[in-house]
Amino acid sequence: IEARGGRALALACDVTDPNDVQGVVSEAENAFGGVDVLVNNSGATWGAPPAEMPIEKFDQVMSVNVRGTFLMAQAVGRRMIERGSGGAIVNISSVAGLVGGHPDFMQTVGYNSSKGAIISMTRDLATSWAPHGITVNAIAPGWFPTRMSGGLIEKYEERMLDGIPLHRFGNAEDLKGVVIFLASPAASYVTGQTVVVDGGATAW
Repeated sequence: IEARGGRALALACDVTDPNDVQGVVSEAENAFGGVDVLVNNSGATWGAPPAEMPIEKFDQVMSVNVRGTFLMAQAVGRRMIERGSGGAIVNISSVAGLVGGHPDFMQTVGYNSSKGAIISMTRDLATSWAPHGITVNAIAPGWFPTRMSGGLIEKYEERMLDGIPLHRFGNAEDLKGVVIFLASPAASYVTGQTVVVDGGATAW
């Protein structure tokens, strides 16, 4: 960002802690005069069959993914309402929130449940904040190589690719355009929606 002449500010935050969340929102506002766009992209996961899922791990995933998304949206949304200038919120969900898991290679009931919750939360915030000119949308990525998915992709690559009509995994460029669109005036009449970016995997 700075290399292209823009301004950037990196801040650490525990998204499950309301005080931490309020702190980073305040720092961002002080640095830039306000927050016009929020992209919620913090996430956690834990793999285990549902019958064996440790409840503390389930709670941890739900806390980061659901509570964290809500706390960030609440803190930023509140300030957008107070400022009266509208804004855009983009929540990163997952296709895992739209379909069931794959029992033979992906057992992540907490993650899947949390991503489904984010989709429902997105709709609720969208209808609640529409009168204030705030759009709230979600993105549901499919298989993208990340630290979370890297091990699974390495082990089941061909099988996963067989389930993707475009027969490739996603990359950062595949998501950037969608995020920019939803954050821009071009999407000012789009709210409460979940845009699936999965190479066609959920189109089968």
